[in-house]
Amino acid sequence: MMVSRTVLNIFVTAFVSIMALSGPSYADEAKLDELYTQLAEPELQDVEAIERKIWAEWSKSGSASMDLLLMRGRRAMEAGDFSKAIEHLTALIDHAPEFAEGWNARATAFFNAEQYGLSIADIQRTLALNPNHFGAMQGLGRIMEELGNDADALTAYKAAAAIHPHREGLKETIERLEKKVSGQDI
Repeated sequence: MMVSRTVLNIFVTAFVSIMALSGPSYADEAKLDELYTQLAEPELQDVEAIERKIWAEWSKSGSASMDLLLMRGRRAMEAGDFSKAIEHLTALIDHAPEFAEGWNARATAFFNAEQYGLSIADIQRTLALNPNHFGAMQGLGRIMEELGNDADALTAYKAAAAIHPHREGLKETIERLEKKVSGQDI
């Protein structure tokens, strides 16, 4: 059964209206501070749970419409449609320029579309709005490494590790690059 575009638009409009009536949900900075503290604990047991909670907080724009654009952009990325993702995320950023996760998501879409310069610009904006965004820092490291700038990649990875020392694969990446940058390449 095919749903017409008009019916789909009515459904989306109704959904957004209902979500708007439920009130905005912004990132809770006090909660984030507590989560960052937990993340830094050396013997943290459930790293993934803490990380999921942080990403959930970062993803709260305060607007159901903006959250919907973020969700659409992420779904388009999951489907491999990076131009559509960039379109949705650009609309999000146009309407919510102070929402760091919108910039970060678009940086990811640009990275996947191999538009590294645009990705770096969006990462810079993400970090200006959210200096604790370990995902953006790690993404910057990955781009710098792709571009052959190992020293800057190492700096970005270390900045990410300072906030999220348990990030999967990050410690090994830092150790590998430290050897490479110091001339002790593997």
